[in-house]
Amino acid sequence: MAVYTKLSENQLKDFFSKYNLGKLINYKEIKEGIENTNYFIQTEKSKFILTLYEKRVESKDLPFFISLMRNLFDKNFPAPEPIINKNGNYISEISKKKAAVVSFLEGRAKKILSPDECYEVGVNAAKLHLITKDLSGKRENKLSINSWRKIYNKVKKDCSKIHPNLPKVIEKNLDEIEKNWPKNIPSGIIHADLFPDNIFFKDEKLSGIIDFYFSCYDFYAFEIAICLNALCFEGKSENLSFNVTKAKKFIDGYSSIRKLTDDEKKSLKILCKGAAIRFLLTRVFDYLNLIEGAIVKIKDPIEYLKRLEFHDNVKNYQDYFF
Repeated sequence: MAVYTKLSENQLKDFFSKYNLGKLINYKEIKEGIENTNYFIQTEKSKFILTLYEKRVESKDLPFFISLMRNLFDKNFPAPEPIINKNGNYISEISKKKAAVVSFLEGRAKKILSPDECYEVGVNAAKLHLITKDLSGKRENKLSINSWRKIYNKVKKDCSKIHPNLPKVIEKNLDEIEKNWPKNIPSGIIHADLFPDNIFFKDEKLSGIIDFYFSCYDFYAFEIAICLNALCFEGKSENLSFNVTKAKKFIDGYSSIRKLTDDEKKSLKILCKGAAIRFLLTRVFDYLNLIEGAIVKIKDPIEYLKRLEFHDNVKNYQDYFF
């Protein structure tokens, strides 16, 4: 979440007059995150989140995201409920941007998750994979392996400004990942961005998962790899360490709902490297292409150098959990 488009009170009042949500009472910019513009909204009826789609979100993908959230919410998954406007549409427009309103989820994000909280995330990641198994809509992962070298080529000449070894590290890892990327392991709809800031807890229980705007059709085990990178490293960026207890708890939670195949286990190391390079590259791109005037917290790309170093030293699947 972030703020790229500033909205006035009058613009918001006019926008919410197109919904059956009562009068606008209060609103606030949400500065966390890096992708879309988000506002916390309070009306006479309840609390909501207004999202204006920016940057990497394409208009043609919006029906997929809305349908996914609607399906998950209807199946009692802790996802936001998309809100329909008076014209019967989920997608509206404000300040020449496509926009949507979803229900506000109670709880808060935690920077560092406990092992038990990692277990809960594992359970819910597997539930998401099973709930969406029969959804007809598909969206390819536009930030998967086929995009990484293209992103790198855009930042190649400048990324050494962030770290002198960055070009060498990226090229070495891209070569290895492209050579060894798996082909035929179980796939379906994944969240693809299960970072701590997209996971809410209330009273020590997982209360919500938000920000489905990277959701796509990809390997289920790639979701696991993203989560191991996002949830199981701790410490300062220059001295990150991998918490095996958290990783084991996550995989125990996931496996309690859906068992991994042997091929998924064998692919985990290269998928973890792929997940690390994916977030390293997009963070490098965002770092070097900050939009002037945007209220946004750019995430540190260097954290992912340490992650790649750890994955380099992993011998097999068991190293992540024992």
